[in-house]
Amino acid sequence: MDVRVSPSILSADFSKLGEEAQRHGIALSFHTPYYISLSGIDPEKRLKSITYIKDSLHAASLLGADIIVIHTGSAAKISREEALGLAADTLYKTLEEIGDQPIKLGLETMGKINQLGTLEEVIALCKIDPIFCPVVDWGHLNARNVGGLFPDADAYRRVFHSIGEALGDSYAKDLHCHFSKIEYTPAGEKRHLTFEDSVYGPDFAPLAEVIAKDGLSPRIICESAGTQAEDALAMKNTLKKLI
Repeated sequence: MDVRVSPSILSADFSKLGEEAQRHGIALSFHTPYYISLSGIDPEKRLKSITYIKDSLHAASLLGADIIVIHTGSAAKISREEALGLAADTLYKTLEEIGDQPIKLGLETMGKINQLGTLEEVIALCKIDPIFCPVVDWGHLNARNVGGLFPDADAYRRVFHSIGEALGDSYAKDLHCHFSKIEYTPAGEKRHLTFEDSVYGPDFAPLAEVIAKDGLSPRIICESAGTQAEDALAMKNTLKKLI
């Protein structure tokens, strides 16, 4: 389960939620604020992201979550190379601030073409330190490709292979990821849909096939628009038939 609340709202409720999740065998992650931009061109705002990351790590520790998920930022007003350099600088400075701690920092692939966050860019940032790991949003990748990215199981498998080859097999096998069908325009992501969609995709069945055949154990967060529980159950049932 991906918890999405402001890290500034810290109370005993976080610990209670974590205890209940543990009692029911539910693994938690924490999604950092959406306004974080690792590649922001305003130095003050960009480096403020480090504070938000530190607050999120504190919230995650109260919850017992083992990973926080971070948006990588924008590449709209500068080149992608410049954006990647700024994001890397922010992450190096983050490491200096947080020291050694057990919670992973997940860097998410993004859905809009003018956002930093292709699979290749996320992998490059994750190479900075083992604490960083990719968070693959399958719908985002498909949307920024303007559809058609995952026509079959092999297309999904190539993503796992790329991650394993670049970062190590454990990063691929235990991948933290998001799944939903997403409407897109020529600019990429427009809005999240439900599993009722038959136009935009991507389709979950080929991904389930790869997970089952290759013995993978990803944590999949359902991000459907308003039907997260129902569509998460649909994914679970699809996997149960294959495993």
